[in-house]
Amino acid sequence: MGTMEKYLFTSESVSEGHPDKVADQISDAILDKFLAEDPYSRVAVETLVTTNSVVIAGEVRGPQSITHEVMEQIARDTIKDIGYDQEGFDWRTVDIDVKVHQQSADIAQGVDNAADGAEEGAGDQGIMFGYACNETKTYMPAAIHYAHQILKIIADDRHSGVLDMLGPDSKSQITLEYEDGKPVRAHSIVLSTQHKEGMSQEDVRAIVKPYIERALPEGWMCADDRLFINPTGRFVIGGPVGDCGLTGRKIIVDTYGGAAPHGGGAFSGKDPTKVDRSAAYMARYLAKNVVASGVADKCTIQLSYAIGIAKPIAVYVDTHGTSNIDTEQLSTFLQTRINLTPQGIRTHLQLNRPIYKPSAAYGHFGRTPTKEGHFSWEKTDLAVAIKDNFENTSQKRAAT
Repeated sequence: MGTMEKYLFTSESVSEGHPDKVADQISDAILDKFLAEDPYSRVAVETLVTTNSVVIAGEVRGPQSITHEVMEQIARDTIKDIGYDQEGFDWRTVDIDVKVHQQSADIAQGVDNAADGAEEGAGDQGIMFGYACNETKTYMPAAIHYAHQILKIIADDRHSGVLDMLGPDSKSQITLEYEDGKPVRAHSIVLSTQHKEGMSQEDVRAIVKPYIERALPEGWMCADDRLFINPTGRFVIGGPVGDCGLTGRKIIVDTYGGAAPHGGGAFSGKDPTKVDRSAAYMARYLAKNVVASGVADKCTIQLSYAIGIAKPIAVYVDTHGTSNIDTEQLSTFLQTRINLTPQGIRTHLQLNRPIYKPSAAYGHFGRTPTKEGHFSWEKTDLAVAIKDNFENTSQKRAAT
């Protein structure tokens, strides 16, 4: 998106109760169990959720103690945490079929022994993108940031019991007005939320409107006739009863809301040897640190890998015309500072930990790092080094 005088841009989010997100959270909860027992477990777990049924399939290499029964219990606990105890999808009675088996020896060999002599190659070919901009304090595009925020604060009050009349399944969509490349206000907002029987569209609107206003910066609220709450009028049947859900179906919600490119690979259910996940996290980390350093207002980074080869085939950096720094020099600097092999990424971001379930709802990026290691890719501990290096470079240029 180039800078225009005025334009509109839209992003959407979905809550933890959306069927695809239920699937993501089950997959990541199982991944976390494996990593808690053995940090070097290999996991690729996919989940399908539908009326009265959950199917969990995939390949693992890890502790034998994590049986199909253990995985089934993890799925039930995850569904309970989300809040599903409704007819057609109840954590107590839902049928759970676990079809998880051991990882292929051929794939394991390719990953264990890198073809380029390093200790371990990429688990697959692929391209991964990272992005950051200074539209919000989290260095995220504003539309996806506020779309998540609206749903998150509603969900927090649903969990605490304040909004027990609302169900777990909800979606938000926000269209922002941009002037001279910066977001200035909401143009229109759509929010659909599951609710208890007997509530009117007006009832739901009265409940959720204050939350939307609270999520947005002051003065950003859209006009009342552009606020669309439960536009179909009724949303009692929700979650996997209303709609089948699958792991990895919400990759734009998971990332940048369409404001940046996406490599196509999903994240949830994949252990950090899978560059689909770990390299996308690293690309975000690098882009965020570039913008946090002040040397650019926006930054897109692409990493590309070949199966069995440890180092990335290419590292592309684009600052979208918002920086005076040569992007080739920036790319070289980042590669000299950070080891971008799969093992280098896991070591730098400390990814071999049970930190993934919280990332499976409300976005993998723009979140707050924790002392337990969640969202380590959101740290800005490289920003000073980037700033110092390029300030020194420009001073040297000026001196000559």
